[in-house]
Amino acid sequence: MVMAISMQAQAQETYRFAQRDTCSLYLDIYRAAEGSETTFQGIKKPAVMFVFGGGFIGGERSGEFSVQWFNRLNEEGYTVVTIDYRLGMKGYDVGKGLVGAYKASSRFLLSQEVGVEDVFSAVSFLNENKDLGIDVNNLVISGSSAGAIISVASEYAIANGTARGIPAGFNFKGVMSFAGAIISNSGAPKFKSAPCPILFLHGTADKAVAYNKFGALGHGIWGSSYLSKQFASKGWTHCIYRFTGLGHVVAAYMNYLWPIEKEFLEQNVILGVKRSVDAEVDDPSLPTWNGADVSMDQIYDQ
Repeated sequence: MVMAISMQAQAQETYRFAQRDTCSLYLDIYRAAEGSETTFQGIKKPAVMFVFGGGFIGGERSGEFSVQWFNRLNEEGYTVVTIDYRLGMKGYDVGKGLVGAYKASSRFLLSQEVGVEDVFSAVSFLNENKDLGIDVNNLVISGSSAGAIISVASEYAIANGTARGIPAGFNFKGVMSFAGAIISNSGAPKFKSAPCPILFLHGTADKAVAYNKFGALGHGIWGSSYLSKQFASKGWTHCIYRFTGLGHVVAAYMNYLWPIEKEFLEQNVILGVKRSVDAEVDDPSLPTWNGADVSMDQIYDQ
């Protein structure tokens, strides 16, 4: 175990959790703020594992923008664990449009799979190093964009019995997906058993990660709206917030949707309320940025 300590708004601890052939993978821990309320109605709040976004080609586990959200969570009594994962699309030439995406579909699927493998390695590391004080039996996973894809796919692997390298009987307490989906080359993904509570947050006009579905001949990506329909048909607990007319910018809304996140964490995760929400959100006060609403073609125009 390799450790380093640096100082930001909260103490940050860094550990190497895996050594791959191509790289070392690290995680950072941001502890709940001193004096913050770390329980809700007498129940300990979960730690939140964060998986960053960047199209599987870039990004960082503790980017400045994300750390603002980590600090908010810390002040609310939540410890944050933010992790590296291997970038499967880095340096890969993706063609334009549906044809390009179809030709690159095997590489997209591989990127998702190695990301899931790295998530499970981080979970196992935390479980094996209990002195770090992170209870993996009380852990929520959250991700943005590519990180949200990995987060949802990790729960999919658990629900379908294909997860490897995790503690026996492990499951997340919840998933928070900011513009997430599942990549599949064998048709629409089907959950074989009920997943843990999932919070889907997605723009209805997202051109980078499909809001509903995108692909051909069984190869593609199935987004929040599609997965929500499957969950609703099964009566499975989940919450989906559909941001009308917004694109991929929702992937960066972690720090702007705290009231929604807070209610999900307190009600669905901590108290275990079987609460489902399907809401359309039309809120012009939410911020946008130049270049924020990128398309898939723009992400992979290298």
